[in-house]
Amino acid sequence: MAYFLAIETATKNCSVALFKGSILLDHIDIEDGYTHAENIAPFVERLLAKNSISVDKIKAIAVSKGPGSYTGLRIGVAFAKGLCFAKNIPLIGINTLEAMSSAVINELNDSDAFYCPMLDARRNEVYTAVFNYELRETETTKALVLDEKSFNEILKKNKVYFFGDGSIKASRIINSSNANFLKNNYTSAKYFGDLIQKYFSSQKFADLAYFEPFYLKNFVAGKPKKLV
Repeated sequence: MAYFLAIETATKNCSVALFKGSILLDHIDIEDGYTHAENIAPFVERLLAKNSISVDKIKAIAVSKGPGSYTGLRIGVAFAKGLCFAKNIPLIGINTLEAMSSAVINELNDSDAFYCPMLDARRNEVYTAVFNYELRETETTKALVLDEKSFNEILKKNKVYFFGDGSIKASRIINSSNANFLKNNYTSAKYFGDLIQKYFSSQKFADLAYFEPFYLKNFVAGKPKKLV
């Protein structure tokens, strides 16, 4: 069975995981602000050494492609692409929201519900989509400004699970007995196993030369805190 390395840097959580097939062997997660540039390489090195697995045994590297933090995604994808180029390993791009939903579906196993991951995009905006139990998008990935009418149509007749760091502010705005808000944000490489195995089996690999993160929105630089 093949070994896979997974990398997730779409949010403040810097995460790497090691899989044998879809089985999670080990992972490292740290939510310490956007420290991905300092942590990603040491985390991978530590994870492989701890499990006595060399990079040469890795059959594919999976990386979160977004949506999410512009800087976080850029760092994670650049590192994964560099390692793939150096070792001639195929790259698998994982939709951040799809991976989050896969984790919740596996955990709750509620076939009658819909699943709505949310990533905080500042103010009342979130990156979001809606998935059914078969992990098919019923509402496509988008940047959404939340208001009292958000998701009204689907909530009229359906139970919906909201999760991710964006769901915290959604819980203050959305008022429905069918809305269920989960505390865990599920943005971790340890949840990639099923998707990695699925994409690897179907040879769904990214083109290393052209693969770019799915930023969803253009990068907007913040104002410097003080003049130099």
